[in-house]
Amino acid sequence: MELTAEIAAYQAGAGDPGQLLGEFRRAVLLVPLADESAGGLMSAVSGGIRWLYAFTDEESFARFAEARGEAGREWPYLSILGARLVDAVVPEVGGPAGIAVNVADEDGAMLFPPVAGIVPDSCAVDVDNGDQGEA
Repeated sequence: MELTAEIAAYQAGAGDPGQLLGEFRRAVLLVPLADESAGGLMSAVSGGIRWLYAFTDEESFARFAEARGEAGREWPYLSILGARLVDAVVPEVGGPAGIAVNVADEDGAMLFPPVAGIVPDSCAVDVDNGDQGEA
């Protein structure tokens, strides 16, 4: 089952968290780049957590651009596996970071928070990492 189907099943109460996470890790996601002046990946901060935006397809990405009132501009992005996003990118953020998938899709959005089992333990907010775990 692909990631969008796993998200739908999970939200309907019939999904399996392990399968959802597995599909997320295997999925190729579209991640918008931040403005050239800022560099890096586009994100937002909420509740002390940096949420990196990621999309399962160009249609979901386009809905995000439209919701922001920016559908007419070029959106540079990179394609990256979900596993690489959480295993390699999240540790470079320098604080708690999770992944917000398809955030403009009312019934298809899913947050992958910075907790053990999703991100590396060294980045998880629910693991005692000594000085590193402070947000």
